Amino acid sequence: MSGVAGQRGGGAAGRTAPPPPRPPSPLDPCVHCGFCLPSCPTYIATSDEADSPRGRIVLMRALERGEIGADDDALVQHLDACLGCRGCEPVCPSGVAYGRGLEEARERLFRERGLPPAARAVLGVFSREELWRPLFTAGRWLRELGVPRMLAGPGRVGFGMGMLAATAPASNRGGAGPSVAALPRDEVRPTVALFRGCIMDTLFRHVHDATRRTLEANGYRLVEVAGQTCCGALHEHAGDRARAEALAARNAAALADSADYVVVNSAGCGALLKEYGHLLGTDAAERLAARVRDVSELLAAAGPRRGGPLELEVAYDAPCHLQHAQRVQEPPLAVLRAIPGLRLRVLPGSDRCCGSAGIYSMLRPAMARAVLQSKLDDLAAAAPRPQVIATGNPGCLMQIGAGLLAAGLDMTVAHPVELLDESYRVGSVYGRPPPP
Repeated sequence: MSGVAGQRGGGAAGRTAPPPPRPPSPLDPCVHCGFCLPSCPTYIATSDEADSPRGRIVLMRALERGEIGADDDALVQHLDACLGCRGCEPVCPSGVAYGRGLEEARERLFRERGLPPAARAVLGVFSREELWRPLFTAGRWLRELGVPRMLAGPGRVGFGMGMLAATAPASNRGGAGPSVAALPRDEVRPTVALFRGCIMDTLFRHVHDATRRTLEANGYRLVEVAGQTCCGALHEHAGDRARAEALAARNAAALADSADYVVVNSAGCGALLKEYGHLLGTDAAERLAARVRDVSELLAAAGPRRGGPLELEVAYDAPCHLQHAQRVQEPPLAVLRAIPGLRLRVLPGSDRCCGSAGIYSMLRPAMARAVLQSKLDDLAAAAPRPQVIATGNPGCLMQIGAGLLAAGLDMTVAHPVELLDESYRVGSVYGRPPPP
């Protein structure tokens, strides 16, 4: 008996233990059906299956299983070429969380390969306020001299100048002074903390001002919160999770319990702020994320108030991280429909990426321009042609604005709250108390 027992014991000990079960992946539901292909801007531009969501999922699964190493240049090329627009997610019948899968793959590539020098330099600037604030402030001063508009053109330098020129206010007649009449001291209004960010707080200060005025005119009370910084979205998209977490933690500490809502007027920033709970993994971050709203969400929830007439042909272009990541689709249209006289259209392809994608257009200008071209073609073919392209993200404003200048199209770009702000100025809304 003992011999048999010993043999059985020895046999059991000699067997190889089964590997631990693999944790579930966000990519597991993919059945490679191909519904995502027509929604992918890079696949449309290249017709290369490896530059489609389905093809990239095959590559990311192979990376997960160790069949392809992080040192494979082709793998890195195709994953880096992804815009991260997440346009594939709403059309996926299986509910694949492509954005989360890409995030995990890029984190692994960052750990094992690091970043190319250009990406490392750009993200290094966004990591430190003492670098990005004076740099973007100098850019604003240069823009106000009119130099970028004079130098804008189709070449790489000219396109960059066009991007800077496109940060200018849509109107030089912004409202001034308090947006509403003095309210009784016991007036109870929802409080809103404005997320200031980096580019928005320097090159797009006029959008912040319009945000404050239009929200106050619709019954909100704005509060200023110190200690904020860059949201960390650019670092998170590049796989640099440690820096993204550090920036997010600083914002979370500054904005904790600051107001009823945290309002964001940059779609890319808003998408990450709403994911701070996932990024930081704390209850406090979850509570903060639950209070984050895009400015259009708060304005639409309040009505918004109708303003004065603006006789304009306007085409709305949906930022990817507002429409696909945040799933905010109707509120920006409600904001624009509150403007009498404004003729609003949503052109075909308005839900597709413009090619900006954070710092993508700086690192991969050829692909970014190829993705943008179909949007410019649609705008040029529209009849009647739009006078203004409205979109709620700084990168989109800069990319589309530069494309319009390079193509010689007589159109301008504006954030939706800029147009509502001008409508309120024309309609003498400012100075009148908001409705109950």
